[in-house]
Order: sequence, then C-alpha cells, then structure tokens
Amino acid sequence: MLVSAKEMLEKARDGKYAVGQFNINNLEWTKAVLLTAEELKSPVILGVSEGAGKYMTGYKTVAAMVKAMIEELKISVPVALHLDHGSYDGCYKCIEAGFSSIMFDGSHYPIAENVEKTTELVKVCNEKGLSIEAEVGSIGGEEDGVVGMGECADPDECKQIADLGVTMLAAGIGNIHGKYPANWAGLSFETLAAVKDKVGGMPLVLHGGTGIPEDQIKKAISLGVAKINVNTECQLTFAEATRKYIEAGKDLEGKGFDPRKLLAPGTDAIKATVKEKMELFGSVGKA
Repeated sequence: MLVSAKEMLEKARDGKYAVGQFNINNLEWTKAVLLTAEELKSPVILGVSEGAGKYMTGYKTVAAMVKAMIEELKISVPVALHLDHGSYDGCYKCIEAGFSSIMFDGSHYPIAENVEKTTELVKVCNEKGLSIEAEVGSIGGEEDGVVGMGECADPDECKQIADLGVTMLAAGIGNIHGKYPANWAGLSFETLAAVKDKVGGMPLVLHGGTGIPEDQIKKAISLGVAKINVNTECQLTFAEATRKYIEAGKDLEGKGFDPRKLLAPGTDAIKATVKEKMELFGSVGKA
C-alpha cells in the first residue's frame, strides 16, 4: 500500500531526522531501495523523474510495478511514490496513474503563474489524499531539461507558496543536482533559517543530496529539512560496481553474462548507498 508522504515528513520534522527520497530507474533500483528500507525499518520515498517515467514506458507501468513489488516482497514500512520535478501535465498523469505524492516544479514560471497552478494542484491532491511538494528558487544543475544555477530562494516567495497548503517545500539554498563542482560555496544556512522563519512548521526538502558534506546535511536537518533527495550517488555506485564486475571478466565466467548476475553487484551497491544515507539522515527504525 502506497501512502502520502505527509505523515512520514511531519514525524521526521518533529523527530529531527529526514526521510530519504531515492530516485528509481528500473526494477533493480526499486527492489534495492524497498528491501533496504524494510531491513532498516525506515520510511522511504521513491522518486520518479519525468525522464525515468518515460524510460520505464510510463507512469502506469511504474505505479503497477511498485505496488506489486510492495505486495510480493511483503514490505511493511511506509512507502510514498513521488513524481520528482513534475511538469503541470506530468502531475496530472501521475495522479491518474496512482502515485501517492507529486512535486510540481513551477520554479521556472513567473511567481503569479506558479501560485495559480500550485493552488489548483493542492486542491486536487487534498481531494485525493496525496502529498504535494512545491519549489521556490531553482535548484542548480540540470534535471530533465530544467537548468538552474543553484539560486537561493526568496523567503517571502517561499511563504507565499507554503501558504497555498502544499505538504512540503523545496527551497533553493545553493544546492545543485549531480556532482558538486570543486568551487561550490556550500549550503546557505542563512537562507534556510530565513525560510524556516517564514514558513513555520512546513517540512522542507533538500534536493541534490549527493555530495553535500555530512555536517551540512545534519545542520540542514536541525533547521527543518525533513526530506532529502538522493539520485546521482546511487547511479555512480551502481556504475562503479558494474564496471568492476566486467573489468574483472566475471561476465565471461560461466553464466556471468546472465543479466541477473551482471546487475547484482550494482544492485548491492545501491543497497549499501541507501543504507548509508538512511543512517546519516536518522530515519533508521522510524517506520
């Protein structure tokens, strides 16, 4: 059973820990994240970008696979299936497909249009019991064609969007998607504190969780971040483990070319990364 992210994030906010959103790209990814969450008794959010949704043939396929997997693997921890950086049309497709949570990324619209579209989607999500995330101030890097420079959000605009009744808010605080460059200035805790001051108890979201130093992650959680997104790090560890397997010639031994064997080291690497993040975020045993 999929659940809205609302309750898990409110608990995280009150308990001063964060729930990880781990983006999924295929069956192995989904299985690795779900099994690790179950093993560690941690709530979890499965993130699906529009690109990944398209790659997996559509949101209905993704929702059906995740729901069936939860049942077949007897997953007992809370699981939310969340659209990551959703367009206006993408949000409606995911609502229809059976997702339990969506993110409407209206950060590239003028604030008035962002407010109008977010208001409409909040109403639909409330009627259906889904959670909804909004974004103010673009997150740096590129994600599905939306390119941001890692701007810091305007705390007043954050309040304007938070007041629309969204479940959680992603505020740009200098964080970026993908690998962080050597000259990255770090997170702006000044911006985060100002945003927190304006939005009160609203659970905040940190995008671009890959590569942010542990002390900055912990400080962000102490300042109201209740959801942290991880994607690139799982991709990197998966690629590295797969490369080692092939470079060691394991695919040439016996039936080592069988995709179940070929993809196993990468899948184990994802599990290890997810475990490490759940321990860092403090969500272990919180299901």
